[in-house]
Amino acid sequence: MSNVSPSAEPRLTSLAHGGGCGCKIAPGVLQEILRGRVQLPVPAELLVGIETSDDAAVYRLNDHQAVVATTDFFMPIVDDPHDFGRIAATNAISDIYAMGATPIFALALVGMPVNVLSSATIGAILDGGATACRAAAIPIAGGHTIDSVEPIYGLVAIGLVDPAHLKRNSGAEPGDVLILGKPLGVGIFSAALKKGALDGAGYVSMIESTTRLNTPGPDLARLTDVHAMTDVTGFGLAGHVLEMARGSNCQLRIDWSAVPLLEGAYALANAGFVTGASGRNWASYGHDVAFSREMSSIDKALLCDPQTSGGLLVACAPSAAGHVLDLFRKHGFDAAVIGEAMAGAAELVVA
Repeated sequence: MSNVSPSAEPRLTSLAHGGGCGCKIAPGVLQEILRGRVQLPVPAELLVGIETSDDAAVYRLNDHQAVVATTDFFMPIVDDPHDFGRIAATNAISDIYAMGATPIFALALVGMPVNVLSSATIGAILDGGATACRAAAIPIAGGHTIDSVEPIYGLVAIGLVDPAHLKRNSGAEPGDVLILGKPLGVGIFSAALKKGALDGAGYVSMIESTTRLNTPGPDLARLTDVHAMTDVTGFGLAGHVLEMARGSNCQLRIDWSAVPLLEGAYALANAGFVTGASGRNWASYGHDVAFSREMSSIDKALLCDPQTSGGLLVACAPSAAGHVLDLFRKHGFDAAVIGEAMAGAAELVVA
């Protein structure tokens, strides 16, 4: 039990060297770490593993059921402990929805500096996670805790999907349109928050985005003309579009003017509130991004901005785009068509 007084505690974000999905190891560094590692035998029942950097592992149980398993955890992106817990849990559950699955339960992953944070603060983080799980109609069925230098919270999330409705990030087809479910800018907002430059309206906007569960996922997955799906998180829009392009072996084109941004994100980025993760992202994959228009350094920072609990990215046949947008609206999302898939080299083109 922690004996720290809440009044003596530091800001949560001051205890973390990075926050939210901006904590991710840069994609280029991760690729180097994983290169050459021993590969274990892959059973036929493992429908999705590590081969295309998908959102979750999928293991077939029978002809109509597959279990979907994922984990996600990070350091604080905000100072309010309840909000931090909600964001981290929502982000972890998102990977279940991104596969077209329905979450069924979760396990909590908790690492806390117990000599720095009070029991009340740590409890509020856990309560925030429980709030997100209640919204997803799932229990937290257990977990694991450690005493750590930096506060860490997240979930192992488990779901179920009919293999016939499973959506991967590698199924986009030439001619598909690309639809994004949430605006970009969470990383920019988090950088501004950490430096005391995010106003109250901006904070509300950030919390509304990062705690909104990507519930359209299972409904979208039942549409046969939805060919691929993922969520946009720590590698930014460009990184996750590139993963889809490489997995699908086609060129994906983004109309930058059509990409939605959180209100105020561009102004904050222009004022210098950019995360270090956006630069690391660009260094990792910028060589695979082509531009057919002028892009400022601010545009590039937003293109690579790490999103925490970001939106679903959907590739679907043009004839299904209206239905996809309607499903997003039904779940309370203002989604937007942001690009298309084309035959060609597996790269991202920003127009």
